[in-house]
Amino acid sequence: MKFALSRRHKRLLVVVSTRSRRRAIFLLGGVAIGAAAAALAQLADLAQSAFAAMLGHSRYLPFVVTPLGFLISVYLTTRFFQNAQGSGIPQAIAARRLTDQTARGRLVSLRVAVGKFVLTLFGLLVGASVGREGPTVQIGASIMFALGRLSPRRQPALILAGASAGVAAAFNTPLAGIIFGIEEMSRSFETRSSTLIIAAVVAAGLTSIALLGNYTYFGTSAMALRGGVDWLAIPACGVVGGLAGGVFSRIVVAAGGLPAITRHPLLLALGCGLAVAICGFVSGDTIYGTGYAEVKSALEGGTPLPTEFGVLKWLATTLSSVSGLPGGIFSPSLAVGAGLGSNIAALFAETPIAAIMLLGMVAYFSGVVQAPITAFVIVIEMTDNHAMVIPLMATSLIAYASSRLVSNEGIYHALARRFVP
Repeated sequence: MKFALSRRHKRLLVVVSTRSRRRAIFLLGGVAIGAAAAALAQLADLAQSAFAAMLGHSRYLPFVVTPLGFLISVYLTTRFFQNAQGSGIPQAIAARRLTDQTARGRLVSLRVAVGKFVLTLFGLLVGASVGREGPTVQIGASIMFALGRLSPRRQPALILAGASAGVAAAFNTPLAGIIFGIEEMSRSFETRSSTLIIAAVVAAGLTSIALLGNYTYFGTSAMALRGGVDWLAIPACGVVGGLAGGVFSRIVVAAGGLPAITRHPLLLALGCGLAVAICGFVSGDTIYGTGYAEVKSALEGGTPLPTEFGVLKWLATTLSSVSGLPGGIFSPSLAVGAGLGSNIAALFAETPIAAIMLLGMVAYFSGVVQAPITAFVIVIEMTDNHAMVIPLMATSLIAYASSRLVSNEGIYHALARRFVP
């Protein structure tokens, strides 16, 4: 006896099958993103170690290696991996805004992801002041886009989930990944997609933890402001960090629209690489790469960073971003903020220096991206310091307002406009 499904049951079966497939895509994508983020993290450490070993042989080698490395990276990007330049977050934002699948594929594809992965590592290998977290966002969005080819109507949600999972896996900050997706990537809360995005973040986070272990990105900092004079550091860091972040954004965005720069990308890359090498030499070799090791050591030890670190790291990161080579600004921005906070701490002799460095980190990062909630959530999760929640929130808001005086839009959304016709 044959069993015939009614039309209603057939429709229900199709709906259940479609939803199951969609959930499987988000979970599988999350696992793949977590694995990619873990691999990039491990290889990034090896690349920076190799550059440090080269410095051990001679501090003058970067005057050759870094400029040539910048030139090669930009050449490979423009020749073989177009749209892999910069951090990759603007491309992911732009891909969500586009409706044409072909146009999206030019910004978030497996080819772009491979180029981003390899050339980010190459940038760290030659001493560029870049990070791996922004690239992980574009890689995550590209993986989700590739897996979601069978569900084109869900592509914006898939790209959003991939980007959020990328942040969560790169920093081991699941809450910040979700907040980043809402505040920075979409600028809205999508109820229908929220559970699937959280599932992708969880899958990516668990995969990253399984491969790298459960860790706090910048270690654990228990320092806090005690009140009174200490709290004056909040507006000081907020204004200085916000203005510095706004100026950085303004320069990077403006540089991309100058004909003199866009006509000679290889010469620009060569010059930027040489300038970064000079910054590195003057800083005593402290501003190359992400800045992660220097900042983590200062926070855990409660020791100041070199006086010139913040300014030179700002300059090296600006030059690396303007050059057009693939690489993110997350970690370098946090390092710049820590350096500025260390400078401001000299005005507050009785205040724990690690606490003011945290304020500087959230202030500068908020000033660059103009996403104040993401800024303080990510710093809290990366340092496991909940005693600083209110000071970090206040500093982030002050920095956001200060940055708006210089730049009327965050760097990622301003750069995303270049990729949307």
